[in-house]
This record gives sequence, structure tokens and C-alpha cells, in this order.
Amino acid sequence: MQRMTAAMQRATSSVTVSGYKSEEGERMDIQKVIALIETNNVEFVRIELCDMYGISRSKIVPARHFPKTITAGTAFSLGAFAWDPVCSLIKGTGLLEEVGYCDMTIHPDLETFRVIPWLENTARVLVDSSFKGSPVAQDPRHIARAQLEKLESMGFSLFSAHEYEFYVRQKNGDMISDFGGESLTITSTEHSSMVYKLIRELTRVGIDVETFHSEDGAGQLEITFRPSYGLKAADNAHTFKTSVKEICQSLGFTASFMSKPFEGVVGSSCHFCHSLWDLEGRESLLYDESSKWKISENGRHWIAGLLEHAPAIALLCAPTINCVRRFQPETFAPVNATWGIDNRTAAIRLKVGGSSGTYIENRMGASGSNPYLLLAANVAAGIDGIEKKMALREPMSNSAYNSNNVPNNTKSLPSKLTDAIQSFVADDLMFETFGADFIKTFVALKQHELKRELDAKSKGKEKTWERDFFFKIL
Repeated sequence: MQRMTAAMQRATSSVTVSGYKSEEGERMDIQKVIALIETNNVEFVRIELCDMYGISRSKIVPARHFPKTITAGTAFSLGAFAWDPVCSLIKGTGLLEEVGYCDMTIHPDLETFRVIPWLENTARVLVDSSFKGSPVAQDPRHIARAQLEKLESMGFSLFSAHEYEFYVRQKNGDMISDFGGESLTITSTEHSSMVYKLIRELTRVGIDVETFHSEDGAGQLEITFRPSYGLKAADNAHTFKTSVKEICQSLGFTASFMSKPFEGVVGSSCHFCHSLWDLEGRESLLYDESSKWKISENGRHWIAGLLEHAPAIALLCAPTINCVRRFQPETFAPVNATWGIDNRTAAIRLKVGGSSGTYIENRMGASGSNPYLLLAANVAAGIDGIEKKMALREPMSNSAYNSNNVPNNTKSLPSKLTDAIQSFVADDLMFETFGADFIKTFVALKQHELKRELDAKSKGKEKTWERDFFFKIL
């Protein structure tokens, strides 16, 4: 351990630590990482990235080699950003056969270093990626950071959280409950040991859990956690999903963020709750007591941008062939580009709670979404609304599922993956924001899902292939 400490101290003079400002204004540095390693007897460090599907991919490095990883990075397959959940070799992504299945370099972001309490002497750190000296264009974390930096250049900071629902099953496939129900106390009681362990362990890795409750589906749960500023919000969401799956796995369960795992049963969402603040995080730039609907002019433009680009960002809010099936009437998932004040039938729900509690809830998000891409899509659309001073129409005060209530020319959300792809690639802002390289890779992955569906139909597996493909890994 002393040799490793000395090596890490030598590294401090030759490396710039990547990170971001925390709510307390502090940054993680190498000395703090050394202290955490020594105090917690860390032997292994998991070097971890988030792939296009929001799935954790990693290498484990013995702690004695971590100093080298900090200074030089480590090799990782460039194709990680072109893999589907089962690592199929998909043609035409630009990241696999076209470049000889080569490596990129991943670099630890020490701000994300966490000791994992449910694993033996293990820590985890998230990474940034580079290829030939430049950030990988398809890296979701890089894309989210770029949009947040643009927002900050305009004088805004984003305070946000991803609100997840998920299903839990026994490892043999049986449901943990044979009934479902919103906020049923007996569900929490029946599985209190799992629930309490999730809350305790998530808190220990920096996820500030606020509430837990059961959801409508049998074995469907929801845990909410406190928002954070900037990129940390998406990092928290990635950590949350991975941690929930690992903790449940350690208890003999399978947790899944597959969005629509069971036919005829409610799907799982990831509502993206966010608000705009000044750069210091002291003043809300969304709330305005004297203004219409209690939101600022820029807040109105932001919501209008979300609505304008709703059909296009649907592909990143609900990115799989399974996710998009959530967009059905009377399911608490949206079907059109509408907004309302505390209206759960609309795509965008505004919650007014004074200067500190007013926020926007984008209800388009599916639990199977990538947290970084979901954030980036919302920020890009919101910025466009502000830059173009888009006008916001009147809110929906009744059900957005009833077509008689919906204003003329309201855009519908795509209910098929093919339509979602078409809306995404046809949107000029999406091309400008995500770039040709990302779009090529992402669309190739989506087209591969469509091919899998056709193959499943030809084999009579149309009703089971999605769950076989997504449930355990997503």
C-alpha cells in the first residue's frame, strides 16, 4: 500500500484531474483518492463507462496499478459504444469493422471515485474516452458535458434528477409479488430487507435517496433521489441503475430497467426532472412569482423548445424498440407534445413550488434510456427554445389523451421505432447537436433492433424476444 501511495503522489505533478464542481464547491483530487483507498483497504478499482444503451461496461484494475491508469489511461474497445446488450457485431456503426475493431483510451474522472460497499475491497471510477487524441464523438458522457457547457456559457446551470421505475424478479424468473399497486405499504413491508438495503447502500455511494414506493405493476418499484447540478446528475443516474442491479443481484433478485417487459402491464419510466439556475446555484431562473404560470420568460421558451423537438428527442427519451411502446393513451405515458401544470397526461409537466421547488418534468423518458443522452436531448431542445424565443401555448388543463382537448397542429409522439428514427434524423437541431458520427452509430444500433424483431417474427418468437434480449442486462 505504501508503494502504491508513493506512486500516486508522484502522479499528482503530471496529471490534470478531470471533474466538475460539486454542490459544496469541492473537487476530488488524488490525495483524497489515496485516503479513500487506504481507509477502505481498496484492492480493486473498477474502471467503468456507460455504453449507448446506458449499460455499465468496465475493466477491473488492481489498486497497485491505478496510478498508471490515472496518468496514462487504459485501453478499451472502441466498439463498446457500438455494442447492443449482448455485444453483437453490428455492421455500419463506424466503430467496429471500419476501424479494425481497434481500441480507444479511457481516462478516470477522479470526481466519480466511489468505494462500493456491497463488493469486497472494491472501488469504482467513471471515465472519459478519447481516440487519437480527441473525445470519442459517440461517448454519451462527452455529449452531455458539451451541452451543459453550452448552457453554462449562456449563464444557466441545470439542476436535475432522473426519476426511475424498475421491475424486480426472483432469479428463477418468478415475480417478487403476485400483485401490484401504487404505494402499497404491504409491498414495502413484504420486501423491507431488500428495500432498506437498497436505500442504505445507494446512500453510501452518493445517491441521496428521498423516497421509495411500489408502483402499479407487480414487482414494480420506484426510488427517487435528490437532484444535482451539471454532469453529476447523469453520473448519479448511471450509478443508481448499476447499483440497483448489483445490490438486487447480491440478494438473489434480478432488477430490470427494461421499459415494457410485460404485455398488457404498465411500463417503467424515467421522468427527467429539471430546473434552471444561475451559475452559482443560488437563484432560480425558472420561477417567476409575477409572471404568467409562475415561470420566467426563459422558462417558457425552454418548455416551448422541448415541445417543438418532442418527436425528435423521443428517440433518446425512449430509445429502444421496446421503450417506444410506452407511448400509449391512458397509461400515464404521453402520446403528444403537450404540457400542463401538474398534469400527468401531458408530455411536459410543470410543478410550481416557489423559488426553490419549481421544476419541469419531462414524462417522455423511459427507464431503458441512457441518462446522459436523455439529459443532452432535453438541454439541446431547451436551449433552442431560448435562443429562438419560441412562444409557449396555453397549458393543458384536462386530459391530453382526449383528442377533443388537444390544440390543432399538436405534434404526436412516435409509437414505433421506425417513426422515432425518422423524426430524429429529420430534425436539424439533432444533427447539429449530436453530429454525423453519433447519428451513424446510433441509427445503426436501432436498425439492428428492427432486424432482430423481423428475425424473431420469422421464428415465432415475436412475444418473447424483447424480454430475452433486454430484461436481465438493461
